[in-house]
Amino acid sequence: MEKPRDASGQQLDQARAALAWIAAAENRPTLAGPGTRGPEAWFLGTKGENADMFERMVTLAIRDHVFWRRNYHPADPTHITEAIKRSDDYVRALDALQEGLDELLAFLKKSVPFFSMRYQGHMNWDLTIPGMLGYFSAMLYNPNNVAFEGSTATTYLELLVGDDLCRMLGYVIPKDGAGIRPWGHITCDGTVANIEAIWSARNLRFYPLAVKAAITDTASPNLGAAAHFEITRPDGTRARLVDLDAWSMLNLEADVVLNIPARLEREFEIASADLNAAIGRFSLQQLGMAEFSQRFLGGLGAARVFVPGTKHYSHPKAVALLGLGAASLVNIAVDRDARQDLQDLREHLDSCLAGQHPIVAVVAVIGTTEESAVDPLAEILALREEYAKKGLVFHVHADAAWGGYHRSVINEPFDLPHPGVGFVGGPPVGAPISAYTARQLEALARVDSITVDPHKSGYIPYPAGALCYRNGAMRDLVTFSAPVIYHGNAEPTVGIYGVEGSKPGAAAAAVYLSHRVIRPTREGYGKIICQALFSCRKLYARLLSLAGPSDPFVVVPVPRLPAERRGQDQAAIAAERTEILELIDTKTNDEIRSDPAAMALLQEIGPDQNILSYAFNFRGNSELVRANRLNRAIYGRLSIKPGADIYSSDMIVSTTDFAKSAYGQTFMQDLRTRLGLASVEAEGEEVITVLRSVVMDPWVTETSDGSFIDVLARELRKAALDAISELQGSRGY
Repeated sequence: MEKPRDASGQQLDQARAALAWIAAAENRPTLAGPGTRGPEAWFLGTKGENADMFERMVTLAIRDHVFWRRNYHPADPTHITEAIKRSDDYVRALDALQEGLDELLAFLKKSVPFFSMRYQGHMNWDLTIPGMLGYFSAMLYNPNNVAFEGSTATTYLELLVGDDLCRMLGYVIPKDGAGIRPWGHITCDGTVANIEAIWSARNLRFYPLAVKAAITDTASPNLGAAAHFEITRPDGTRARLVDLDAWSMLNLEADVVLNIPARLEREFEIASADLNAAIGRFSLQQLGMAEFSQRFLGGLGAARVFVPGTKHYSHPKAVALLGLGAASLVNIAVDRDARQDLQDLREHLDSCLAGQHPIVAVVAVIGTTEESAVDPLAEILALREEYAKKGLVFHVHADAAWGGYHRSVINEPFDLPHPGVGFVGGPPVGAPISAYTARQLEALARVDSITVDPHKSGYIPYPAGALCYRNGAMRDLVTFSAPVIYHGNAEPTVGIYGVEGSKPGAAAAAVYLSHRVIRPTREGYGKIICQALFSCRKLYARLLSLAGPSDPFVVVPVPRLPAERRGQDQAAIAAERTEILELIDTKTNDEIRSDPAAMALLQEIGPDQNILSYAFNFRGNSELVRANRLNRAIYGRLSIKPGADIYSSDMIVSTTDFAKSAYGQTFMQDLRTRLGLASVEAEGEEVITVLRSVVMDPWVTETSDGSFIDVLARELRKAALDAISELQGSRGY
């Protein structure tokens, strides 16, 4: 592990200087500018309406690439001559290629029809045309962004994209180079980004212990003068680092820790090579968790990582890979809205403070993958400030793999006086997100690290995850270099940071071109996401009336009504349900937008983002096992079977199980009650099976033939009634 460098971003400035030849080029790439405002030009279309334009641009990319090949030392000989093209072997090879391609194209028709308005399954939809063109164009050059020498163009694009993602999420990039500089980079997915985030947070937490050991080590005479090195504690007081006990060193604030190496070099004139070598001998990555703990952590409790019960599976992977152990990952219960329960988090923080358990990170999920719930990030950040004054410091990581792009909804254009700053005090006028969600999206600017996936809500081809750091020096805590990929500090290699080795430069190009055309502001990606949010809320409103009084089933959306969230009585809840049906379900989009009361109501209903979970039950049934059986039977009719003909799929959804061990009794009991099921048992595990519609399609409620919500509702009703008929005719009904 290399030492953390100065948070001012000097290392990245050196990297940019190394690319001066690109910056000076006549046609250098840029992300400056307002982008475009035409969503209909951004996608291929559900019926391939933009096929001619897309085909023309793909052909242009191929021709331009071939032109580049022909003009590289044009006098060099060619090998594939016309005579070779007429040879039997060549002709047979082309025939085999054509035959193989025909087979592949036929087989690919068994793929999932993500492009269709009938697809409401997983976090995938149609891809942006610029994203596909960017990937296809760069793929022809086969750049590997593990090393600059293998990706002289796309490394630069990744640096541009990293900055743009930081801006999108609210991080401010200083124009004069002074102050703390954020940094972001592309990963293959959110899992790798989350693992890297916890990895860097772990190394940060334990770094001061290695520094103290190096200073006090008699075998490191070059660090002797640093015995007088003072550091600022969370309460504002200063003390010599060597005088602090282990618990105090484990609870220093991030920016203070990350600035230690630069200060030691500057204040005590310690050469960076000497500093690196001395501290590296005692680092966690050098010693390993067991040896490090034995040397420095005696008497202290085990480290903790706090995650909500709605966590992604990448977090258990992270603690396992990092040697922290499964016991270090602590589930925080969720409330009735599937958001992280602040009281439960507070109790665990108090326990860590009392038992001296260092906290590696508290993870807030910004858009859970099952319920689309947004954790109360602003309040978690307030807890961070509160507990820092008590001597307990922790890293806050936002897992915004799904929901990070939703910040585009509140982002002003970046060329305005306050670039990337959202609308303080609530959502923008006409944006179908709640004041609560807008507040949490604004809070992203204050977290330590953020995972965001362009290949999810960015509608960009796989693989394109990303990780952004508020303080770019964090990346140096997870730096590994080898001579084959790294030739010096001035080289802008991004592959030395993080988990991955080789990675496609085409992914960076895809994000770059998509962001250039569709800016991550309210006029670009914000427009796509706003329309998807609008459709999701319209579908939520329709679910409230899907079951008539004579139907043998009921359907309950997992997100509660606003009146339920306010704790109002049944009369008020019924009145609000009627209001939703009158103001939203029976109205066109234009009618809703022109009615302030309807728009205000639309903002507050449904999930925090645009994944809608819901469950069916037999009318009058109180048994969980029967309700689960019904939902699984409905899913069986609304899912793609392996090898099945997709043309018979009239609607596609996904399913998931809510487990009491993860969600806690409060959430499970509330959902049971609303479904009309018996009370949850205090002991024992149980799950509630629900259906899930991921609404990414911005066209669902705006087609030339009217709202497609009517079609989706018809298919849901049909699947429910067919499933009930089948179950009634079988044993165990």
